[in-house]
Amino acid sequence: MNSTVLSEQAIGSPQTRMVSLLVFGGILLAALIYIGSQLGHDLTVAPASPAFEYVLLGVALLIALGFEFVNGFHDTANAVATVIYTRSLPATFAVVWSGAWNFLGVLISSGAVAYAVLQLLPIGLVMNVGSGVGFAMVFALLLAAIVWNLGTWWFGLPSSSSHTLIGSIIGVGVMNQMMSANDANAAVDWGQALSVGKSLLFSPLIGFAAAYLLLLAMKTFIKVPELYAEPHGDKPPPFWVRSLLILTCTGVSFAHGSNDGQKGMGLIMLILIGTVPSAYALNKAVTSSETQTFVSVAHHASETLSKYATGATPVANPRAELEHYIQTKDATPQVMAALGALTATVAGQVAQRPSLADVPHDQVNNVRNNMYLSSEALRIMAKAKQPAFSPDDQAVLDNYHGLLDKATKFIPTWVKVAVAIALGLGTMVGWRRIVRTVGERIGKTHLTYAQGASAEIVAMLTIGAADRFGLPVSTTHVLSSGVAGTMTANGSGLQWTTVRNMLLAWVLTLPVSIALAAVLFWLLRHVF
Repeated sequence: MNSTVLSEQAIGSPQTRMVSLLVFGGILLAALIYIGSQLGHDLTVAPASPAFEYVLLGVALLIALGFEFVNGFHDTANAVATVIYTRSLPATFAVVWSGAWNFLGVLISSGAVAYAVLQLLPIGLVMNVGSGVGFAMVFALLLAAIVWNLGTWWFGLPSSSSHTLIGSIIGVGVMNQMMSANDANAAVDWGQALSVGKSLLFSPLIGFAAAYLLLLAMKTFIKVPELYAEPHGDKPPPFWVRSLLILTCTGVSFAHGSNDGQKGMGLIMLILIGTVPSAYALNKAVTSSETQTFVSVAHHASETLSKYATGATPVANPRAELEHYIQTKDATPQVMAALGALTATVAGQVAQRPSLADVPHDQVNNVRNNMYLSSEALRIMAKAKQPAFSPDDQAVLDNYHGLLDKATKFIPTWVKVAVAIALGLGTMVGWRRIVRTVGERIGKTHLTYAQGASAEIVAMLTIGAADRFGLPVSTTHVLSSGVAGTMTANGSGLQWTTVRNMLLAWVLTLPVSIALAAVLFWLLRHVF
């Protein structure tokens, strides 16, 4: 099969491309005006900072959005491969359509994946993100991810941006641990790393098997020969087939935005919290009545925790005790006493103000770190089911945990818009290399309508489920493995050179990104 399959009609007429570009250009301009106005307002109400910090903020935001732009090359391109290769949509319109649904997916996303990824970072780095070490961390992991993504894109390999970013985060954590051997808070949370690693490992296997079985099921129950035929020239498929493929492309694009877009959002929030904590460390959208509810729930939670601190001695430094617990996961009565004391402290700090927006600028970081530590401790206790809280007590603590996360783990709308635009632009600029690999070089025959629909239905459902449970997965791995599964089920055969290269990229991504990020972090620690 040759690359001439991307004909002029498949790509779209000049008029179609012009209209698509004008529409997207108008949306882009409006989004940039909105982003600039919102960021400018936030910086205006925050205390003045040295000019150097604003320069760092600008550079860090550009690099973070650059990561999402490159992510568009890799991951969003997978979503449009099937509609392009089955002639369901012209390529130019397809990438704009996909970008629009990525945009919606990002806007509606919960933010759970964004902060699940950040939980891989050592607790010490997250709590000191505004320091030189914090800046070194952000720059190192983003630059490492961009370098590897660009390298694999150049060779047309559908490597995973999620895989790369997680490897970079681990690399930063490992080097930080090596450079701070005596600091327990410098260590990587290997339990969380294993959990994320499982989702990355099993999602492509699920994609392959599920797409394989779905295609076999379609052949058994849907006896429509044209569904299993290759496209003829530039002729579009029948209307109902075309509608199905556009629907699955839309679903994958939406799911991709809701999952992959969050990774960039989480990093941008780290940058904003580090450079402008007074504007972004606490959620200023929490109302006065919600703030008073928080105080009441916090007092109730503190009383609840005291019941499980029997025999504990007075805790001199609750934060240090909780930092140690987050590393050891040993929920002793002393830990419960520390969490109860810190919860009471948080309640007292917030109760002094009408709302979170009124917390003084010089106290914001301290309040946020107290809340963040408490939230992480409660998350680990709930996951380990230790100690064994009664159902009523667990309900109280779950309520408190949810309010803590609402106060600290939020994503401003302008950040979502910025990430969505970066993803969309990346898709429009660099889609061809990855699309050709998915459409032409995985199987030995042309992608049929049923194969495209099967792969995208599986990808859409897998990524949507992962987003629901706050698990980062790779759109690239799920969809490309789904295409391979349909080729196998169809008896079409695989192009083993491409499959071998994809597997090699998959195997190398983690160690290479870990090494790149570790070296960059070591260098940047000395710079900052």
